[in-house]
Parts: sequence; C-alpha cells; structure tokens
Amino acid sequence: MSLVLCSTGAFIGRPNGRNFYLLKDIVPRLNCDGLELMFYESWHEKVDEIKALVNSLEKPVYVFHLEKQIGELLSYERVDEAHNIMRLNCSLAKGVGAKKLVLHLWNGIISDSNIDFNIKHLGRLDEIAKEYGLLLTCENVVCKNSSPMSHLSKLVKCYPDIKLTFDTKMAEFHKELDLLYDPKYRHVVKNIEHFHVNDCTCAYKDWSNLRVLPLGDGIVDFDKFFSFLKSIGYNGTLTSEATCFDQGGVCDVEKMNRCIDKIRSYLQ
Repeated sequence: MSLVLCSTGAFIGRPNGRNFYLLKDIVPRLNCDGLELMFYESWHEKVDEIKALVNSLEKPVYVFHLEKQIGELLSYERVDEAHNIMRLNCSLAKGVGAKKLVLHLWNGIISDSNIDFNIKHLGRLDEIAKEYGLLLTCENVVCKNSSPMSHLSKLVKCYPDIKLTFDTKMAEFHKELDLLYDPKYRHVVKNIEHFHVNDCTCAYKDWSNLRVLPLGDGIVDFDKFFSFLKSIGYNGTLTSEATCFDQGGVCDVEKMNRCIDKIRSYLQ
C-alpha cells in the first residue's frame, strides 16, 4: 500500500527563516503517513539538534531530500566538496531513520550544462549512499539546456540499477508528463521508486512561474496520472510538496492536509 508523505519544505522555507523548530508544532497536526525531510545548508551546524528533534516526532521520516547544492557543486566540478556534503546529509538521513534519498543531480544557474560530468560521477554518490544503507534516487529536475526525461533515460542506460524520483510539476514544466505513459520510456518508469505529486500553472519552460501548487490548483491531469500508477501497480511512496506558507512564513496546515487527503482519494 502506498504511503502518502508531506515534505517539510511545504512549511519550512525562506519566509520563516527555515526554522526547523516548526516541526514540533506542525507535524503532529498533519494527516500524512510520514515525512520527506528537506535539508538546507544553513542547518549544517545544527545537525545533532535536528536529529534529536526529528526523532522525537511521532511521524517517521521515510525520505530525505539531499541538499540541492550537491548536484550544483558537481556541475562546477567541485567533486570533493560535493562528496563531503553528501556524507553529512547521509549521516543525518540515517540518523533520522530515512530509507530513500532524493538527489538533484543538476541544479542552480549552471543547471545541466555539464551533465555528462555529473552522470559520470553519479556512481560515487550512489556508493556513498549505500555505505550508509540508503537508497539513492535521482529526480527529474528542471533543465536549462536539455530536458529531464532525456537525462533520466541516459542515467538508466549508464546505471541500469539506479532508482529515480519523478515529479509531476517538473515534468509539466517541460511538457513531458505524457512521456511517463509512453512505452518508449518504460525503461525509465520501471526504475521509479518515489513520486513528488505537485501541481503547477506554468507554460513550457516558463521560468517566471515555477511555483509548486496543491493538487487541483493547476493544469496537471491527475486523473490520468493516478490511473497510470494503478495500471502499473505502483505501491511506493508519494510526497506532497505544495508550498503552504505565505509571504510572512505563516503555515496553512489545513491546505497541507487537503493535499494529502486528495492524494489518498486518488489512490483509493
């Protein structure tokens, strides 16, 4: 049976100072089965405190979203730095009981401009994850130079056992969501271990409109998406990441729960 998770990034962000203490107040009020913990560079000096806080929560952490700068550092060929941050993230992920990792293999302004280098070094990141007993998954992150699905396809051909995270918003941004249902990409689909279930209103590569919206507030065809998941017998984890805080950082827990409940209703 699929587990419906809530990303901590849905309620912890820049407007509230990425205040991890919000976990104590908000997590007990969520209807999710567990959490996807989003980790930030500003938390490096607080790892032990974060670990203790997260382990005191009643909701388990199933998925750990690695710092986005790991892929960005690789793109700039700063390999040792990327590996050091990867190890720090993996240590915390293991310490809070996570099983899966989500990686942005490319990210930031440089995006996928050095993608062959990044792919070449993915194997070592996967080895580091395995050293901590964690399953690494690569996400279909938005691209400036090419497209996420083309990169995922290449990843699977280079690393047949590598696992993937598929984000509906990222796919819609590149108008690639229908490729998920295309038999030509079955080799990609079979390696998907996790889904980010998000809506959006963006046109093709509309960089001015990258907001993550709750299900039903955008243009993603979730009837088709969930019908496809049922057709392939998917029963893994799914995360709601829709931003649910305002410009002042105030969180809307009811909105988060509506997203979670809607995902569950589709799965039934």
